[in-house]
Amino acid sequence: MMKIARVIFNTSIIMSIFSVISCGNGKTSNDNQTEGKPSKFHLKEEAVTYKADSITLKGYVVYDENIKGKRPAVLVVPEWWGLNDYPKSRAKQLAEMGYIAMAVDMYGNGKTADNPQQAQEFATPFYQNPQLTKIRLDAAINKIKEFEQTDKTNVAAIGYCYGGFVVLNAAKLGSNLKGVVSFHGNLTGVTPQKKLLKAKILVCHGEADKFVSPQEVAAFKKSMDSVGADYTFKSYANATHAFTNPKSTETGKKFNMPIEYNAAADSASWNDMKVFFGRIFAGL
Repeated sequence: MMKIARVIFNTSIIMSIFSVISCGNGKTSNDNQTEGKPSKFHLKEEAVTYKADSITLKGYVVYDENIKGKRPAVLVVPEWWGLNDYPKSRAKQLAEMGYIAMAVDMYGNGKTADNPQQAQEFATPFYQNPQLTKIRLDAAINKIKEFEQTDKTNVAAIGYCYGGFVVLNAAKLGSNLKGVVSFHGNLTGVTPQKKLLKAKILVCHGEADKFVSPQEVAAFKKSMDSVGADYTFKSYANATHAFTNPKSTETGKKFNMPIEYNAAADSASWNDMKVFFGRIFAGL
């Protein structure tokens, strides 16, 4: 694996980031208000516009202004519904952990889908041509690096469902990332090449996912092993596709889809991500 140069953080920033990570708190920023407690964060939220292959993309960046200096950056790639409130809420959680985070627009012009047919229409070009995942994610990487708060040597990406497919394939195609995390993502796509794969990988998979077959899981592991990839595969009992999204149960019933929220798997996978980030951003 290629070694990527990294800067040494100021001690106060390290303590600020990793003291929050160690708490194991999977709450969104709104939870502080609902509990009636004053927020200890001062989150700065910004809408950003950038381009990739002539398409205008509209992302969402958030970071804690109480933290001074540079910090690692994490991109958040949405489910196939597009850049709605869910990936933004995850970006806020990451900002509260001490990162600068960006919820990514993959489809262009911030468009979202409100039914599975439309979502499939939006996502299909990426499944048919995984190279698009790298083009769009690289544009987001370049955008987040424009922020003075970003430590340009420490950038990672996480993705949900379709977004998991995106981050895994962008990594396999050589996107310059320290690591990627796939939550209940599709595991198909391009064959990894050792010379291209720079990122460490964490896959958080639901054992009851009817969209990702055991054969697909086995093929993914075999392909990763074949190139000596640095990857970790975690699976969670009784967890379906989309197990991290609190609205999945309602959505599954509405569209007759085999998905539902699993609080235990959501919490466990988020904590596994925290441990993973602690390792990759420390250069371990």
